[in-house]
Amino acid sequence: MARFIRLYEENPDPKKVAEVVSVLKKGGLIIYPTDTVYGLGCDITNTKALEKIARIKGVKLSKANWSFVCADLSNLSDYVRQIDTATFKILKRALPGPYTFVLPGNNNLPKDFKKKKTVGIRVPNNSIVTSLVKALGNPIVSTSIHDEDDVLEYTTDPELIFEKWQNLVDIVIDGGYGDNVASTIVDLSDGEPLILREGKGSIDIF
Repeated sequence: MARFIRLYEENPDPKKVAEVVSVLKKGGLIIYPTDTVYGLGCDITNTKALEKIARIKGVKLSKANWSFVCADLSNLSDYVRQIDTATFKILKRALPGPYTFVLPGNNNLPKDFKKKKTVGIRVPNNSIVTSLVKALGNPIVSTSIHDEDDVLEYTTDPELIFEKWQNLVDIVIDGGYGDNVASTIVDLSDGEPLILREGKGSIDIF
């Protein structure tokens, strides 16, 4: 049975953040708020946790296309090949914000992602998730939690999320109502922005 932890975006309680990070470090799964929809995630370096998420999502871990949630762009060179100035300017303009950028991965990717040519990077404009990533010391995986209802697509109420997910994850963070529109996905792996999915983030900035 998951723990239900309330965190406020204005000032996330460091004790509660530490509690969540402790669970992540032990291979736990969490559901957390972003600047778009609620996400399901774990520590990107923990194979057992990644395998659990793959099972829940019904995919093979080697085939999974999940994003890495970073606290800011300083983590970028850890996982992404050298990018040109134009690409970096786009990232600086758009992040933090409701975008996922597909970028060329480098050789330092965690072992479960080594075969990936590209990696999706998220820097959400949400202090709850960025404080978790900073305290953990490396990115967390992000995959959105879809609702079975075709009309709803994404559940926005943390209490309803808890009801549905309490036996599958270790912590559900209540960070208030989520959005029901996912991030805009932009492929920058070839330099020129290619919109793969139009979501919450405006495409006019490209």
